[in-house]
Amino acid sequence: MTEETIKKICYTKEEVDSMVAAALAEARAIDEASMRKHNRDATIISMILGFTTLALFVDGLLRILGIIPPFMHIDVNILDKISDRVEHDVIDKVRQVPIKRLFSN
Repeated sequence: MTEETIKKICYTKEEVDSMVAAALAEARAIDEASMRKHNRDATIISMILGFTTLALFVDGLLRILGIIPPFMHIDVNILDKISDRVEHDVIDKVRQVPIKRLFSN
């Protein structure tokens, strides 16, 4: 085999280096494009999950406060319980305090 035949069949080191550099540049471009797409998709998914979580939290809070009516007849309103407890416990304790003694000092 002559040197000319080998040059026709095989690549030189410079040709191989340039092909490897081109392949690396193409791989980096593909990687950057796929990372941009992943970041955009992850951002959209995070926004949807965050908005849904916030909406469910606000819904639960408004149901607990009694602003929104119960769902499926499950009453989680705590304001009535708190007001009843304050009326019975705290007001009874306030009535036990001798007010005349407080104002006479």
